[in-house]
Amino acid sequence: MTRLTVAQALVRFLAAQYTERDGERRRLIGATWGIFGHGNVAGLGQALLQHAVEMPFHQGRNEQAMVHAAVGYARQSNRLSTHAVTTSIGPGATNLVTGAALATINHLPVLLLPGDIFATRPADPVLQQLEVPYAGDISVNDCLRPVSKYFDRITRPEALIPAALQAMRVLTDPLDTGAVTLALPQDVQAEAYDWPEEFFAERTWTVRRPVADPTELAAAVRAVREARRPLVVAGGGVHHSRAEDALGEFAETTGIPVASTQAGKGSLRHDHPQDMGGLGHTGTAAADELARTADLVIGVGTRYTDFTTASGTLFAADGVRFLNLNIAPYDGHKLAGLPLIADARAALEELTEALALHGHRVDDAYIAEYTEDKQRWEHRVDACYEADEPDVRPTQPQVLGLLEEVVRDDDIIINAAGSLPGDLHKLWRTRSRDQYHLEYGYSCMGYEIPAAIGVKMAVPDRPVWALVGDGTYLMMPTEIVTAVQEGIAIKILLVQNHGYASIGGLSETVGGERFGTQYRHQDDDGLYTGRPLPVDLAANAASLGMRVLRAKTVRDLRAALAEARAADTATCVYVETETADTVSGPPPAQAWWDVPVAETATRPSAVKAREEYDRHVSTRRRHL
Repeated sequence: MTRLTVAQALVRFLAAQYTERDGERRRLIGATWGIFGHGNVAGLGQALLQHAVEMPFHQGRNEQAMVHAAVGYARQSNRLSTHAVTTSIGPGATNLVTGAALATINHLPVLLLPGDIFATRPADPVLQQLEVPYAGDISVNDCLRPVSKYFDRITRPEALIPAALQAMRVLTDPLDTGAVTLALPQDVQAEAYDWPEEFFAERTWTVRRPVADPTELAAAVRAVREARRPLVVAGGGVHHSRAEDALGEFAETTGIPVASTQAGKGSLRHDHPQDMGGLGHTGTAAADELARTADLVIGVGTRYTDFTTASGTLFAADGVRFLNLNIAPYDGHKLAGLPLIADARAALEELTEALALHGHRVDDAYIAEYTEDKQRWEHRVDACYEADEPDVRPTQPQVLGLLEEVVRDDDIIINAAGSLPGDLHKLWRTRSRDQYHLEYGYSCMGYEIPAAIGVKMAVPDRPVWALVGDGTYLMMPTEIVTAVQEGIAIKILLVQNHGYASIGGLSETVGGERFGTQYRHQDDDGLYTGRPLPVDLAANAASLGMRVLRAKTVRDLRAALAEARAADTATCVYVETETADTVSGPPPAQAWWDVPVAETATRPSAVKAREEYDRHVSTRRRHL
């Protein structure tokens, strides 16, 4: 027996947990992030100090941002390793909710250790306690229940043993992983207990690769062989499973084209003959046209969100069927599809082998058709990127084109929200399986900078770029201080376009006339249509300790990006963009997205938008 506090025992336990998949063994909890308050300073704070050698610690500035950093680290570590996050009770704990939702929606593991109110209730209420008259056992941590894949409150020391083991089970389960919460009452954290030595023994958790059921596999083979215009939709599960090579072999063997969701982009390199780019509302014209005419849609590790299906209007061919290769039965049965429930890599290998035995390959005419479509789209991308006037302010697509000139295969770009995800999904030419890091399951503003820190921690020798607009930057720039403090040389590309550009454009299409979306002074009519606000975001980044390079023109930006890539300290490139015209701007949406429009209105813009909305709604279908 070893006598330790609950917090000390938990830290020792976490330091001894490992994962293994395909012979690769990793430490499960690589480090702990923390912001201390009265709910965790004397418990977990003291334990982390006492066991600093066993458990590395990182100091955060915002609780939500700490979760984002842990999620970025977990994604870059292929979900085999993650970080823990500890906070005090009250606002520190509730600030975890957004990050927890992001982790769970994206199936990425993170361990949350919020402090909680006293289990013994010596004083009631204590500082920051939420009083619930009908239930004495509720605290603000219960807000984390619906966004956690596993939740427990440790009200007795001995309860930690089964709870900790269950937490590790969920974190390492490729199907059920997400945010895991162990709420820790502040008095229990500091309470001593005689722990069995076996609790601290090294444990290795095997990350499973379940294979396909033979009956489902046979049905899948028949469906593919019967199809004349099949299309693969590659989702985030391809990356989670490290199935990129297996998908490439499947596509090359069969000739079937591959389109990708935001989470799945990069499953094939941009120059792979079968890669058709992004799919759906923010997709390419080539991919979306294939989707409209496909007779079999082969979803691999995708949840079929509304952006992918164009809100139920994209897959329009008569008799179209769906074959859903997914580790999750819930997703495997979507759209009344044939389920193929298995690990993505394992099932793709089985499917490829079975089809090869039949010599199956799509018609040459189909291959020629989508190859020409792919080439035409590449010409459109070239036109968007063209920046042959060096002394003018760049458009946002030109910014991306100039960045593409600088980056190499080992660079990683991170984005989550605003107008950049749409432009990136349509235009970016991904060069490696993990170059394109888009968080679009929750599309959380403020994710990019802390996630870049987490990614850089996982791959310290690779260039990591956080692409942020001014709206996202203002949500959460605080972790710049962390990057500077810990010498983490992330690169921020900060694009200033004076407001919420993405929602502004959406507002215009749905009759909202960009109301409340621009960062401007109020005009005499009370609307925000006056002069742009005199904010200086570059100066703000510099004030937080970051090196800042200002770029006013295309020429400046090209030089600044090259200098930033070569920098070995945290560096920000700041550029103000020009409004894109019809030539150099990004191609418009190639598929619809359902955002309801006012059914009755007096302003002409809303009336016109409603007419357009009704036209699109009439094309929606239920796949049964």
